[in-house]
Amino acid sequence: MLRVFLFSVLAAVVVVIVAYGTVAVAAEVISRTYKPRGEYVDIGGRKLRLVCEGPQGARPVIWLEAGAFSGAADFAAIQQKLTAKGHRSCAYDRAGMGYSDKGPKPRDGDAIVGDLKALMAASGEPGPYVLVGHSMAGLYLRQFAAQNPDQVVGLVLLDAVTPEMIQQRQAGQFAKRMRDISHLGAIAGTIGLTKPFYWWGDRIGLPPQGKAEKRRGVISGRQSRAAYVEVQSWSAAALQAAAAGPLKPEWPVAVITAGPDRPSPWTVVRQAPAKGSQYGMIEAIPGADHRTMLGLKYGDRAVAGVEHVLSSAAKAKAVPPTP
Repeated sequence: MLRVFLFSVLAAVVVVIVAYGTVAVAAEVISRTYKPRGEYVDIGGRKLRLVCEGPQGARPVIWLEAGAFSGAADFAAIQQKLTAKGHRSCAYDRAGMGYSDKGPKPRDGDAIVGDLKALMAASGEPGPYVLVGHSMAGLYLRQFAAQNPDQVVGLVLLDAVTPEMIQQRQAGQFAKRMRDISHLGAIAGTIGLTKPFYWWGDRIGLPPQGKAEKRRGVISGRQSRAAYVEVQSWSAAALQAAAAGPLKPEWPVAVITAGPDRPSPWTVVRQAPAKGSQYGMIEAIPGADHRTMLGLKYGDRAVAGVEHVLSSAAKAKAVPPTP
């Protein structure tokens, strides 16, 4: 009886392993059938994948910075919507993410902002730019804007983190959890355990090409390792962004958050950049979450934030400065 039981268990394990292997191989094969959008731009011995869409010559260019764990794929729906409105936009994969080459460690704010400046200069897309950032990208855009004010028209912050948020106790606890999770993700991605998750990789609601790129990233061990390196430097990036200085009050700033507008310490800090702007906009998207706010269903609100910045910037130029 014991022999029969052990044989049954062994047979079940073999079936599971074969099924897993089949699914993993299928995911890997399917993920390689899509050619990534955009081009590869050399920033000095390394190349970053850049996706610019919309009419050539449309100004200002909308520059999109993704949050943690992804890159240009996250903005596929928003770029599609911006193009439909006649705007030109650029999104990219940070070093090691998506289809971009790896970069030297650490991947803190100084490293990421340095790459961003080099990419903008090499892209052929002239500034100044409307800067759009999701989640942790808020840290990198804060540092970039403070250090390069001549390249800024205004900012759109989508559920974006600010340096002040990292100083809060609950944010520190969240960052520690994310370090632990991303460490496990890096290990799982490296040994191929994430490959069966290919079909659930898009939780944003992206158009087909963006969906394929997002799914590819989810099962990439290289990307999961790069994401972990970034997460390890979040605290340093927050300090670097704060040290760079505040946003200028004359810059239009739109803050858009996912979910109901409930009062909380995080909400107050998230909204502060818009409240500190002479042309601030604050909007919550009750039906959206942190991911879906970037997708086809809710991405129009990000576009509305961009158009608020553009119209406010035009208005500011028309009004003579106060003596």
